[in-house]
Amino acid sequence: MPTLVMKFGGTSVANLDRIARAAKRVAVEVANGYDVIVIVSAMSGKTNELVGWVDETAPLYDAREYDAIVSSGENVTAGLMALRLQEMEIPARSWQGWQVPLMTNSTHSSARIEEIPTEKINAKFGEGMKVAVVAGFQGISPEGRITTLGRGGSDTTAVAFAAAFGAERCDIYTDVDGVYTTDPRIASKARKLDKIAFEEMLELASLGAKVLQTRSVELAMRYNVRLRVLSSFEEPSDSAGTLVCDEEEIMESNVVAGVAYSRDEAKMTLISVADRPGIAAAIFGPLSDAGVNVDMIVQNISEEGRTDMTFSCPVDQTMRAAKAMEEAKTSGEINFHDLVTDDAVAKVSVVGIGMRSHAGVAAQMFKALHDEGINIKVITTSEIKISVLIDRKYMELAVQALHDAFELEKAA
Repeated sequence: MPTLVMKFGGTSVANLDRIARAAKRVAVEVANGYDVIVIVSAMSGKTNELVGWVDETAPLYDAREYDAIVSSGENVTAGLMALRLQEMEIPARSWQGWQVPLMTNSTHSSARIEEIPTEKINAKFGEGMKVAVVAGFQGISPEGRITTLGRGGSDTTAVAFAAAFGAERCDIYTDVDGVYTTDPRIASKARKLDKIAFEEMLELASLGAKVLQTRSVELAMRYNVRLRVLSSFEEPSDSAGTLVCDEEEIMESNVVAGVAYSRDEAKMTLISVADRPGIAAAIFGPLSDAGVNVDMIVQNISEEGRTDMTFSCPVDQTMRAAKAMEEAKTSGEINFHDLVTDDAVAKVSVVGIGMRSHAGVAAQMFKALHDEGINIKVITTSEIKISVLIDRKYMELAVQALHDAFELEKAA
């Protein structure tokens, strides 16, 4: 029988009533002839509660015990979902990560999946089991310890299972009814997309759109797993949700697919750095070692052998970045006159595979921002995206202006 993977996020399994509602969705797909693998998150708010308990008990915690504790929320949901399906006379069994076993590396709290053997679950399907309910977010290390995949890891679990089992599709059920051209809370004209290409979704996810975890989209693109994002609170239909798929499945698309934003950005500038070979490595090496997630980078024109180097990073990493730069200066690795931080900026981006074959997108974007009196501080581009740093107070205005400028409320 064909296999379908269905993933239910925390809000979709937040209480027993919602678990029962999700189970009815599963029952429909079983009736459609699928063997179903259900991936579940912890009930909404449970993981935060468990993390809070860890922090209160041991602020400098052992990461192995952290994983053992915070992974327990998914175990509870998996058991309850299996029980609900059994009450509906659907043969179901819950599976924890170690029982599959979902093999990961040894990096606790942010482990990477290495292998998902299919033999045990397929054997149970062969014996008449119709639904395998798998606890998301967790696996087992080579040392036999429980590991977790990082926040949003259940999305990654779902895509990995779909790839391993050759599933027809991976349905991600959440509290939104699909992928929109931008955040509907900011732009009232935001439109739900019927389809979006893997590359576009990957860029949107990495640039701030929170519908799917970035790693899950990377995995789906690598193994060509068709993803469908849809709401567990709306009635099912053939047109429900957004399909994330290969570019070749999309007949027509707008030049720009969507506008993404990241509110909590900071811009840091090293003033008057020596302009010499290796200076970039001397700056960004220590930042990497300090765990600073550098994004946009701009080097000014050299003047008398000195230059300014600007980069952006999450606003909560500025103190770490400043410390790394001061230590590098003290050790003599780099020399600069000053470090200037602007922690009141936001990143706004336009994304679309249509940019590859259409000129003038940058000009149209910059004009739209100019018309609203919004100053651009930093610009970066790639083949299918343009990102700018602007004053945070203008972020929502910029998103609205760009959504209107590219007429994203209209279908292609």
